[in-house]
Amino acid sequence: QVVNYAPFTLLPSAVPSALFEQAYAVQQDFNLLVDAISQNKEFLEHTLASTIKVDDFTAQLFRIHAQVLEEGLAQSVFLGINRSDYMFDCGVDGTPALKQIEINTIAASFGGLTSRTAAVHGQVLKVLGKSEEASRLLPNNPARGLALGIAKAWELYGSPSAVVMFLVEEVQRNIFDQRCIENELWNRNIRVIRKRFRDVFEKGSLDGARRLYMDSQEVAVVYYREGYVPKNYDQQNWEARLLLERSRAVKCPDIATQLAGTKKVQQELSRPGTLEMLLPGRREAVARIRATFAGLYSLDMGEEGDKIAAMAIADPERFVLKPQREGGGNNLYGEELKQVLEKIKDSPERTSYILMDKIKPQPTMNYLLRAHSPLRVSECISELGIFGVYVRQGKEMVMNEAAGHLLRTKATEHADGGVAAGVAVLDTPFLV
Repeated sequence: QVVNYAPFTLLPSAVPSALFEQAYAVQQDFNLLVDAISQNKEFLEHTLASTIKVDDFTAQLFRIHAQVLEEGLAQSVFLGINRSDYMFDCGVDGTPALKQIEINTIAASFGGLTSRTAAVHGQVLKVLGKSEEASRLLPNNPARGLALGIAKAWELYGSPSAVVMFLVEEVQRNIFDQRCIENELWNRNIRVIRKRFRDVFEKGSLDGARRLYMDSQEVAVVYYREGYVPKNYDQQNWEARLLLERSRAVKCPDIATQLAGTKKVQQELSRPGTLEMLLPGRREAVARIRATFAGLYSLDMGEEGDKIAAMAIADPERFVLKPQREGGGNNLYGEELKQVLEKIKDSPERTSYILMDKIKPQPTMNYLLRAHSPLRVSECISELGIFGVYVRQGKEMVMNEAAGHLLRTKATEHADGGVAAGVAVLDTPFLV
């Protein structure tokens, strides 16, 4: 067992304060939107229809979703923890604009470690004799905000002896990030257990009221830190997932909310009229959300999709090709994008991807500190994530908050990938 320190930048990175505030201001709107999508079976069915024909993973998630709805939901309290990620696009005139990359609705990570990052950068600035700059770094504690959401869901579940179960991977690379949230829950006298899909398959059970039990302990909340990519599942794990979804326990996320985070849904949201349909009577929220959208294009079969595919093959540097996956390191750019599209342009396989305008941020210089890596100054770009937490009981929204932020920075030589994918490092915004 080897422990590595999490990678981080030597210095905090400049972030335009107006865009930072805009990202915070729209987070509650995104929470409402994700929740609305998760409750709209027809929208999910219609939007994912072409994708589930060619993408087995999304299809399997959707099958469980349909089965659970048919049986009737046992769950009455819903907990969403998401992270909406943005970059700062320098358009033609060079003015930076906030553009959403994606919204992560399952296992959105680094709320724990980033709660510690500002203190590290404050210390570095003081050592460099920049104590005035150090005092300007914003306090940031997403771990506390995420734990408050889990604690609220646990309380509304209404069984004081029940536990919170973190559903974790076989091999824990990012354990300390999770521990930060776990410790916040222990401090509130909420018991936490850590289990894998395998444990659920072997020892999980439902009683007559569909309460979930693990080793004879009742589980109030299942917090997924795994289960977002195909390699997380074999036949047993799918059966375990179905057992969890059928239970009364509060799932974070439930399977409908995981589907709400797919790239295909993201692309569909950019179509005129879709936001208005999902958030009726909320014109200002719709305007705030829409202002963050980058150009998104459908590769569905038909004339429109043919045109889009041809446009991307002709000018691959302008776009990003995204599959229906979370976790970073999956997107295609430039020559690779062109090759893949040329291969699948006439096949239904293309519908498992969406196309997005490539965002062009203004690079800055920084040092990326990571284990066993030479120290050199790199040209970097940053991505800002805002954590959102909401709790709904029945039809009533009980909690809807922005819970903190995450700044990740990577060298410009890497097109794609997050911290867990070994490309980006943790950072702190220095507002300018």
